[in-house]
Amino acid sequence: MKKWTMVIDVAECTNCQNCTLATMDEYVDNDFHGYSAPMPKHGHRWVDILQKERGQAPMIDIAFVPVMCNHCDNAPCVAKGGGAVVKRSDGIVIIDPDKAQGRKDIAGSCPYGNIWWNEELKLPQSWTFDAHLIDQGWTQTRGQLSCPTGAMSAVSVDDDELAKLVEEQGLEVLKPELGTKPRVYYRNLWRYTRCFIGGTVSTEIDGVVECVEGARVRLAKDGVWLNDARTDAYGDFKFDRLAPDSGTYAVEVEVEGKPAKTVEAKLGESINLGEIRV
Repeated sequence: MKKWTMVIDVAECTNCQNCTLATMDEYVDNDFHGYSAPMPKHGHRWVDILQKERGQAPMIDIAFVPVMCNHCDNAPCVAKGGGAVVKRSDGIVIIDPDKAQGRKDIAGSCPYGNIWWNEELKLPQSWTFDAHLIDQGWTQTRGQLSCPTGAMSAVSVDDDELAKLVEEQGLEVLKPELGTKPRVYYRNLWRYTRCFIGGTVSTEIDGVVECVEGARVRLAKDGVWLNDARTDAYGDFKFDRLAPDSGTYAVEVEVEGKPAKTVEAKLGESINLGEIRV
């Protein structure tokens, strides 16, 4: 059985908000009977974008993560809804706009915070995967069509095909520990969930401080070497995809003709060690 799945590349999202605006254009003041009641003009973001800044100046990067209803295979809202929320055979989760009237408890059941409470209509609401369009034969969502970088891709796949995509593209989901089995997957999610240790290597030559290109930099933890890198033309290095709050690391820098230098880095969130003079 093929089910709809959304694949999002975090590396390609630029926070242009087109997907958010396209979703609002589709749903605000529009009633799709059996699928969704009108989305309010203010207060709801059925497709939203999370933002995370990593590091410190001048070594900073920013990741943007579009979030929406995950259409989970093990959805807490379906369990809570008691028939007011249904999981279709094609993987799409629908909050019935008639049966869910007054059910604020459904809005509170989503551990991702992706069900919104419409106070005026007394109704929990979320993004329907544009099911009313999918049922007309559409193969792309409004958000996907609006994305200028191709960061979003809706695919209809069976379990084996999905498993292959996950393996080949390194796809991940948000909060996998919840066991909800989301059907929104992310490529390059490490840019949002993981951390880096970086810095700049310099040395003094004839009284002038210069950046060192090609210096060897090694990363160790608990006496075990984890990674090896070379500095770029600006003397910069970066060890990425490290777990946050993962403790103390040793960064060893080797420059030809100079004694090696070791710097400790206690990793909470991403850290720029700044200039390391060798």
